[in-house]
Amino acid sequence: MKVDKSKIEEDWRSRGFSCGLWMDPPGQAWEDYVHDSDELLVVVEGALELEIGGKILLPKIGEEVSIPAGVKHSVRNIGGVTARWLYGYKT
Repeated sequence: MKVDKSKIEEDWRSRGFSCGLWMDPPGQAWEDYVHDSDELLVVVEGALELEIGGKILLPKIGEEVSIPAGVKHSVRNIGGVTARWLYGYKT
């Protein structure tokens, strides 16, 4: 599945979210983060494991995931290639 970044960015902005692209090498892990605002995430390429409030998710490419403000979460690249993902925060 090919992700249309411009379409997602337009949708998110209409819903009050920013939109950026992040890239992580294989094995990269961001552990136990908490943000003051709601966050959205969409995998563009690769394989991510998300842990949100203790629940493990394995989102498919193009699947939107919502991370509520104040909830502890982790993002891990569990694939063998660079993972690319879109992220946005409620503005």
